[in-house]
Amino acid sequence: MNLRTRWLWVVLLAAAFSAPAAPPVPLAGDILGQVRNGAGIAQMGATVLLYNRYDELVRQGFTGEQGRFGFDALAPGLYSIRVILASFVPAERRNIAVLPNSENRLDINLASVLSSVDLTSSASQRGTLMSDEWKWVLRSSQSTRPVLRMLPDLHRGAAQTASAFAHNTTGVVKISAGDGQTLARGLQQDLGTAFAMATSLAGSGRVQMSGNVGYGQNALVPAAGFRTSYTRQTADGFNPEVVLTMRQMSLAPRAGAGLVMGSDGGPMLRTMSLALVDHTEVAENVKVDYGFDMQSVTYLDRLHYLSPFMRVTYDAGEKGRVRAAYSSGAHPTELLARDEAVEGGFDQDLAALALMPRVSLSNSHAVVERTQNFEVSYERAEGSRTYSMGVYQEFVSNAAFMLAGAEGFIPASDLLPDLRSQSSIFNIGSYQRMGYTAAVKQSVSDRFDVGAAVGRTGALLPGAVAAELPIAEPRDASAVRDGFRQGQRMWVTVRASGRLPGTGTRVTANYGWTDFSVLMPAHVYMTQKQTQDVGWNLYLRQPLPSISGLPCRIEMTADLRNLLAQGYVPLGPRTILTNSPRALRGGLNFIF
Repeated sequence: MNLRTRWLWVVLLAAAFSAPAAPPVPLAGDILGQVRNGAGIAQMGATVLLYNRYDELVRQGFTGEQGRFGFDALAPGLYSIRVILASFVPAERRNIAVLPNSENRLDINLASVLSSVDLTSSASQRGTLMSDEWKWVLRSSQSTRPVLRMLPDLHRGAAQTASAFAHNTTGVVKISAGDGQTLARGLQQDLGTAFAMATSLAGSGRVQMSGNVGYGQNALVPAAGFRTSYTRQTADGFNPEVVLTMRQMSLAPRAGAGLVMGSDGGPMLRTMSLALVDHTEVAENVKVDYGFDMQSVTYLDRLHYLSPFMRVTYDAGEKGRVRAAYSSGAHPTELLARDEAVEGGFDQDLAALALMPRVSLSNSHAVVERTQNFEVSYERAEGSRTYSMGVYQEFVSNAAFMLAGAEGFIPASDLLPDLRSQSSIFNIGSYQRMGYTAAVKQSVSDRFDVGAAVGRTGALLPGAVAAELPIAEPRDASAVRDGFRQGQRMWVTVRASGRLPGTGTRVTANYGWTDFSVLMPAHVYMTQKQTQDVGWNLYLRQPLPSISGLPCRIEMTADLRNLLAQGYVPLGPRTILTNSPRALRGGLNFIF
C-alpha cells in the first residue's frame, strides 16, 4: 500500500466518525388528551382507562390540574379510552388507531346527560419503520438480539406517572333487593348491601376491599362475605395479586335432616379462600397467567382443596390471538375477575365475591362441585368486527342443581337448603362433555355492539325412570341420578348492548336458545368473552341526575334473569330441576 492510498483511508475514516449520528427512530405512538366539562372548565382527578383491541385494561391514569392525561410508548394497534368522573356520564372512544411515531389527541367534554370525545390524529412519518430485511438481521444475529430487550423500558415513564397519583381512593356502594340467587350460582341475598373500595399503598401497590351483607328469606342471621386483594405495581402494570375471601351464612333447617343447628336454628356454612394470580412473559408476544385458589369449606364436614389454573396467550397482532387454558377444582373466578376488570374492577370484584363454592349433600355429607377443564380458543379482530372460536373438554363431579317441588320427593339427607326460597340443592352426580363454540361481535358505533354465538355441547337428558316417578314415598337419590343420560345439544345466544342517546341508559340484553327439556350447565369460559346463556336476560344501568352536596354519582340498576323461566326439567309431579332459575333484582349504586 503506497502513501497516497494510506492518506485516502485516513480521510475516509475521519469523515465517517465525524458524521452526525441519525436520531433514533420511534417505534411507538402516544395518546394524549384533555378533559373539560360543558362550560369548558378543565376537570382534575378524572379516571382514564386504556383498553387494547380485545377490550382488556392495559393502562390507567388520572387527569392533572389542567385536565390533561397521556399514555406514551404504546405499541401500534387499536385502543379504546374510557373516562370516568363523579357527577358525569362516562365518556368512551373506541377503535383509536395508534401508528408508529404517531400522536393521537382527544378533546373530551363531560356532561351530565351526553358526553363526547373528539379525536385528532397525526399520521406516522414515511420511512420511519425498519425494513423486514433489517428486522430479520436483528433477530437472527446473536450480537444485535439484546437490542430488542430494551423495549420494556418504554413503559417506565407511564409507571412513574401512575405512581404520582397513588394516593387516590375510589369506591362504590350498592343497595339491592329482589330474588336472591341460588347456592348453585351465587350469594346475592333477597335484601343486600354490597360495597367496594380501592386505594394505593406506599405508591407501589393497590389494596381493594369489598363486602356483601344481606338477609335471605329463610334465615334470621344475615349472610356476609368479605374480600381483600393486594396488587403490587411494576413497570409492566399491576402484578402479582393476592386475594383473601371469607363468607358465612345460615341455612334453614330441613325436617328429618339431622343437621347441626346454628344460632338461629339453621346450620352454618362458612368458606375461606386464599388465591394468588400472577403472569409472566416467556417469549415475545407470549404471556402466561397462572395461580391457584386454596379453599376451605365448613358445613357438617370440614373440606380443604386446592384449585390451580393456568392460561397461555399468544398475540400475533393482526393475525389474531390464540389462547389455551387449564383449571382443576373450583372455577378460576380470580383469574376471570382480573382479566375482565373494568371501571376499577369493582363490578367483577363483587361478582367474584358472590360466587361461592357449589356445595351439596350426599348421604348427609357435604361435598363440593369440582371441575377439570381444558380449553383452546382463537380470536381475531378485523376493524370493528371480532371473530372467535373455541373448543373445550370438561369433567365435573358432584354437580349441584336447584330442585323445587313436592316435599319428600328425595330424602332430606341428600338435599341442601337453598338461600332464596323453599327450594333445595341436589347433587346430580358426575358427567363429562366436550363443547365447540363460534362467535362474532360487531361494533355498530361507539355506543352500540351486537353479537351472536353458536355451539354444541354435552347435556343431561332425563329418562323415563326420572320423569315417571310418582310421589308415594321418598325416592332414592341414586335412582334419580341414574335416570339421566348424556347427549349432545346445540345452543345459540344473541346479544346486544349499548348506551341510549339522551338518557345515557346502558342496556345489555341477550337470549339463549337450546333444548329446554334437558339440563345444559353453562360453561365458564377462560379463554374468550363468550357466554352461554339460558332464556331471556336483561340488564339496565340508568345514571341519575347528580344531587348537590353528594360527592358521588348515582346509578339505578335492574337485573332480570331467565324472564321466560325456560330450562326447567320435570322430575315428577310438581317437582323440577334447573341450573338457571328465574330472578328479578333492582337497586341503586353510589359511585365515589
